[in-house]
Amino acid sequence: MEKPNPLATISMASMLPFVIVLLLSHTSCASPTDSVYGAFVDCLRNNIHSPNISNIVFAQTNASYTSILRAYIRNARLNTTSAPKPLIIVTPLQEYHVQTAVICAKGIDIQLKIRSGGHDFEGLSYISDEPFIMLDMFNLRNITVDVQKGVAVVQAGATLGEVYYRIWEESDVHGFPAGVCPTVGVGGHFSGGGYGNMMRKYGLSIDHIIDAQIVDVKGRILNKETMGEDLFWAIRGGGGASFGVILSYTIKLVPVPEVVTVFRVEKTLDQNATDLVVQWQQVAPHTDERLFMRLQLRPVNSNVGGRHKTIRAEVVTLFLGGADDLVSLLDKEFSILGLNKENCIEMSWIESALWWASFRNGTHPNALLNRKLNSAKFLKRKSDYVKTPISRDGLEWIWRRMIELGETSIVFNPYGGRMNEISTNATAFPHRAGNLFKIEYSVNWDEPGYAADKNFTTQIRRLHSYMTPFVSKNPRRAFLNYRDLDIGINHHDNNSYHEGEVYGIKYFHNNFYTLVKIKTEVDPENYFRNEQSIPLKL
Repeated sequence: MEKPNPLATISMASMLPFVIVLLLSHTSCASPTDSVYGAFVDCLRNNIHSPNISNIVFAQTNASYTSILRAYIRNARLNTTSAPKPLIIVTPLQEYHVQTAVICAKGIDIQLKIRSGGHDFEGLSYISDEPFIMLDMFNLRNITVDVQKGVAVVQAGATLGEVYYRIWEESDVHGFPAGVCPTVGVGGHFSGGGYGNMMRKYGLSIDHIIDAQIVDVKGRILNKETMGEDLFWAIRGGGGASFGVILSYTIKLVPVPEVVTVFRVEKTLDQNATDLVVQWQQVAPHTDERLFMRLQLRPVNSNVGGRHKTIRAEVVTLFLGGADDLVSLLDKEFSILGLNKENCIEMSWIESALWWASFRNGTHPNALLNRKLNSAKFLKRKSDYVKTPISRDGLEWIWRRMIELGETSIVFNPYGGRMNEISTNATAFPHRAGNLFKIEYSVNWDEPGYAADKNFTTQIRRLHSYMTPFVSKNPRRAFLNYRDLDIGINHHDNNSYHEGEVYGIKYFHNNFYTLVKIKTEVDPENYFRNEQSIPLKL
């Protein structure tokens, strides 16, 4: 068993830079032809004080390198032989391994990228045009739940499924508001905002984060008190990767009823789907905050012989209460849905997490622990925010465009409820009151190769363009966790303020300028950077 290293304390960590600068000076003098790998490993070995660090450091020549790299690549577009790859992968087992990796990588002036679950849609955690080292956090996945205090400490490499499972192990009446995909990593999900099907009742994940640990550019482990309110604000919605390496978040659990209700109802255009979408816009953002009704819209083959395409509208729901209350509520507010009790399934909250993740009813909750490694799909995602309802004429025009394009689907996620009550600058996440719903554009495909990639990415970009009249303006808003390089990219060594402002105000609106100020204070050399990171102040 490896003993905890004294570097893990803040006081000792603050001395790390001086120790390592001396070591690097010594090694570079001794052998000017040392490779990046040699210099990095020498630095790690001298500071981790372990005779064998081969179990956490993998060069491209290592037999395990490819399997580790690919395990958490979730977008097959980026899982190719030509995609840029890290020179070295580091898989820390202890928090002080992260500290040392930061200092050693910075000491030899190599970019560091951080991956927690690999669900970033553009692969910024494991792809770069410049030489880089990847810090893969999947081993740092400990979750400690304290039901008496109503809190949990969650390491950044844990998945949402693991969070839900560990809470369920301790309590049937506690949950946490976060995403519906169990394999998403905590580090990126929480730091970008973290939304899910309890957002109208409880807001976002970040609205329930009460502490955090981050390794800063100096290799120090900081918590809420030692990092200060500004940085703590920034890593709740502003993305962690611009500021350091998130080690863990302390979250406040929320109460959930013993019985919740789910349902899924589908209608196509010949079953009055357009009327349903018109009424959904009037109801979903304004109804009882216990009710979350996602609306999924996709082109499908018509049931009438399958000879032509139509649009299918699917309402997928979580209600924090029983079926009788839900049916009564929607009978009054959303009559066109035609909901009856036979459509509804009553279950526990943990069962609803499984149902939303498309597991069969009766599946044991331990299925949430399956990380589904090597499960990359070809995909592209984009996002928008809608502030005024889309008219019937507008919807019918959108249906025609979707049918023409053929494959791209859109999902409406309703806002309102608690989201309307939290200030736009309470956290770095700005998209609060005034938004009726968020749109996720989605296209998946199976065929590898340039032709398929061009076909499907062109489709989704066209649909996004077609939607311009119906969505937010000046700026057109976007959601950081639906990462989209189309809305802007930082080419100039990831340090152009003007390029950063282009995507920055779309993701963060006016909060962008506060994030720039904080970034400039905590990382003045812009060490933690990527193609859409927060830039330094002019």
